[in-house]
Amino acid sequence: MSTPVLPIAITLGDAAGIGPEIVAQSFLREPEMLRGCFVAGDVQAMRRALAVVQGVVPLPVVQIATPAEVAQLPPRCLPVLQVGEALAPVAWGQVSAAAGEFAGRCVLWAADAALRGEVAALVTAPLHKEALSAAGAPYNAYPGHTEMLQAAAARHAGLAVDAMPVRMMLANDELRTVLVSIHVSLRDALAAVTVDNVLQTVLITHAALLRTLGRAPRIAVAGVNPHAGEGGLFGREELDTVIPAIEAARSQGCQVYGPIAPDTVFMRARHAPGHPGEFDVVVAMYHDQGLIPVKYLGVEQGVNVTLGLPLVRTSPDHGTAFDIAGTGRADPSSLLAAIRMARQLCSPAV
Repeated sequence: MSTPVLPIAITLGDAAGIGPEIVAQSFLREPEMLRGCFVAGDVQAMRRALAVVQGVVPLPVVQIATPAEVAQLPPRCLPVLQVGEALAPVAWGQVSAAAGEFAGRCVLWAADAALRGEVAALVTAPLHKEALSAAGAPYNAYPGHTEMLQAAAARHAGLAVDAMPVRMMLANDELRTVLVSIHVSLRDALAAVTVDNVLQTVLITHAALLRTLGRAPRIAVAGVNPHAGEGGLFGREELDTVIPAIEAARSQGCQVYGPIAPDTVFMRARHAPGHPGEFDVVVAMYHDQGLIPVKYLGVEQGVNVTLGLPLVRTSPDHGTAFDIAGTGRADPSSLLAAIRMARQLCSPAV
């Protein structure tokens, strides 16, 4: 007997932003690739988004009650599982506590479904951090998706949040980067560059890419300071923190290099036509150090992957784009890339 294929849940995102539009466009643009996917969200929000983006070819919204129903649906439809009470219409492009609450509700529902084994993966459309905070408890406790999913997974496992460390990887076809810290101030990010945090980041990266690549990944570690500290002339973080973490990771079987000057490591790691990268991934010390190079190569192809969770989660590499919400101009390419990535990270049968 064959094992049933589990569906992929795509969360609605903030209904005042472009999330519903890019989800709708994805189902319109690549219906075959979206077979086996459904939206964890709001039926009316998706109908409104379809009205904005669809052309002469209609795409019916089909409401489902359980993820398992996706397997019985005909082609060329947009399945939506209504998460709780319906969301009252919100204004495009405006921060809304109601939209923030509903976006957070969808994420937590999808996380629980993945942890229960009802869905193979979740792909999260963009939420708005200010709206999430305005929604109040429990959503205002989380800076973003990553922290929310970490807390949900830890609760499911009966662990403290600190016992389930996660890391953010941003990837496209040319470059992967994993961050030591995520949504904190630069001052706090530098304080987070400790031996334990750098080592933990390398180990999580090694374990995740070992499964994906089928071999030990070549991990480059960026320095903290210009020229990776120049032997202590520009700071001692490399000598006192990064090098000990690298040595500890090597002792545990990781293929890790560095610290390498931050202004050259990404060029060396980039996989471009005629230029195979020296490394499979770069461990960056803080948010902007790692994300600027990947986003410069093209936001439309970037995918955010959360490493360290007992579930697969990907998302597009952009925000809610309130300035163009409701216009139908949003590009779904990054969401489509996130869905493809989720399929790759799942069982090969998915």
